[in-house]
Amino acid sequence: MAIATVSSLSVAWWLTHQEPRTAEAAVMVVPAEAPATVRAVPGQPAQIARSADGHYWAEADIDGRAIRVLVDTGASVVALTREDALRLGLRLTPADFTQTVETASGPARAAAIELDHVAVAGARVNKVRALVVEAGLPHSLLGMSYLGRLSSFEARPTGLTLRP
Repeated sequence: MAIATVSSLSVAWWLTHQEPRTAEAAVMVVPAEAPATVRAVPGQPAQIARSADGHYWAEADIDGRAIRVLVDTGASVVALTREDALRLGLRLTPADFTQTVETASGPARAAAIELDHVAVAGARVNKVRALVVEAGLPHSLLGMSYLGRLSSFEARPTGLTLRP
């Protein structure tokens, strides 16, 4: 699992650093407005609009808190920044960071956790495996430990559809 996570974090870093400078700034700067996620009725398909930077950003309800995430099918698990983990009330100690992952800044320690639930526009999954990356992850990733438990998801040029 650690190797797959390292690979997906490396791909995410590569994608955010290979864009022209204007796109790179768009990826790295978090706009004040919420991502373009259409609120859906629980159990119904959810829609996420493709952002101007070409990525799919969503506002996820993670354990009752709104967290901005990059949808990343290359990430094997949901990966949270240390800051987002703190927003969720997770008080991890240095001893919790027992895994090593590769980030844009080089190797970083990560803590394996289980989230009570993750929901995007009504597409909810309970008991989701995740990692908290201690440092070096620019934004949280919505990976396959969530996406793979949906009945399906489909990417189109204009948006992403999540089916619970």
